[in-house]
Amino acid sequence: MGSRNQATLIGLSAVLLWSFIVGLIRAVADHWGPVTGAAMIYTLASVLLLATLGVPRPRQFPRAYLVWGSLLFVLYELCLSLSIGYASNARQAIEVGMVNYLWPTFTLVAAIVFNRQRANVLVIPGFVLSMLGICWVLGGEQGLDLAGMLANLRQNPLSYALALAGALVWAAYCTVTARIAQGTNGVTLFFLLVSLALWGKVLVQGQGLGAVDVTWPALVTLLLAAAAMGLGYAAWNVGILRGNVAVLAGASYFIPVLSSALSAWLLHAPLTLAFWQGAAMVCGGALLCRAATRSRT
Repeated sequence: MGSRNQATLIGLSAVLLWSFIVGLIRAVADHWGPVTGAAMIYTLASVLLLATLGVPRPRQFPRAYLVWGSLLFVLYELCLSLSIGYASNARQAIEVGMVNYLWPTFTLVAAIVFNRQRANVLVIPGFVLSMLGICWVLGGEQGLDLAGMLANLRQNPLSYALALAGALVWAAYCTVTARIAQGTNGVTLFFLLVSLALWGKVLVQGQGLGAVDVTWPALVTLLLAAAAMGLGYAAWNVGILRGNVAVLAGASYFIPVLSSALSAWLLHAPLTLAFWQGAAMVCGGALLCRAATRSRT
């Protein structure tokens, strides 16, 4: 039991590390630019994964997992990093991060629809509560305010659209890989592919490091972001393989609230009561969906 508990604690550390990601990605984007910053984060995170999980061996992966896993993972990470990087300000970056955290709810609904996961009627109020929570977050200080939400979305439709697309893509990734991965884990290879995709975008846009003012705070922020990303996945892998999966899954549903609190602290962006109410709804909706599937599993 000791080793299992230790593995569970390592897995829980991933929840904490991932909760820093939104704030750190935004901070890196402020220093290095949205695309170049993201490319550097994923490059360093890939190095960390190579050091902790070893060199990937693509021939050992099922071909379907190699193709679909690569495609969906790369798309998700691009949506996540660029949605946060392209946000107009720190508050909007946190809101975009909250939209991305619709993925637990979407994943459970996808499991019911496509993987024939049995569930009860609680999944309906759970889904509605999550969507209502996002509307509450985007409505501003008034909470549920349709006009305010639409005005907010019009300020930067690209970031919000990327975040929503990312949530849907990650739900698809979780649903598909659960059926075709056959116990393999290609996260290191996928991170390398994300890095290549981002550096390709840097080259196409003609961006680089020439105009970047490299400072110690910028370097420290970059290293912290890469560590949170890379070590988070490595720790989660240990927890899932050797720890208590039920504890880890339950803890992961509270990432939206923890992430928002840490991001607000890192980015010096105070959040309103209405935001926290919406964040609680998103978490509550995901937990209801989880309860709907667990009760008949």
